[in-house]
Amino acid sequence: MMRSILERASHWLALVCRVVAGVALIAMLGVTIVDVATRYLGRLSDGAVAVTLLGSVELVSYLMLCSLLAAMAANVEKSQVVVEAFSHGLSPGLKHRLHGVYLLGFAALGLILCLGLVDSAAAAARHGEVTQDLRLPMGPIYSVAAALSLLLGVRALIHALLGALFGAEGEVSHGE
Repeated sequence: MMRSILERASHWLALVCRVVAGVALIAMLGVTIVDVATRYLGRLSDGAVAVTLLGSVELVSYLMLCSLLAAMAANVEKSQVVVEAFSHGLSPGLKHRLHGVYLLGFAALGLILCLGLVDSAAAAARHGEVTQDLRLPMGPIYSVAAALSLLLGVRALIHALLGALFGAEGEVSHGE
């Protein structure tokens, strides 16, 4: 019962994270295409058409932050690289439980990142901190990053529980 609830919760959180990562990647691609196209148009017209996308580097960097954090959260259970030389004699159940314990580190990482980013968001909101080029408020940017870090921590904790308590198989990469 508890195992199926955790697995369903993890599935839906992963789906949300994949959608966020996909949207951020598509937006990043769109910004890059528009930026390159406007620069090329200016070069073709010898400067007669001087349309540029202001802050494109800044937009791409924040979209990259969102896509990376969301992708990490969506795929946290696939994070461990198993080196067969260390675990070849262990039973599969013990390997899965060790993977669960290993994921506790990712849960702690996600939660620590979240707390730090929440503090940064509050400080940015108090001081009116804005981005360099577009003058966007930094508080919401830090808040989104904090939420994605929280998703990383929660999904890692769910898979840590699934592995450590139930010996559930997580997807791992085998380094050989």
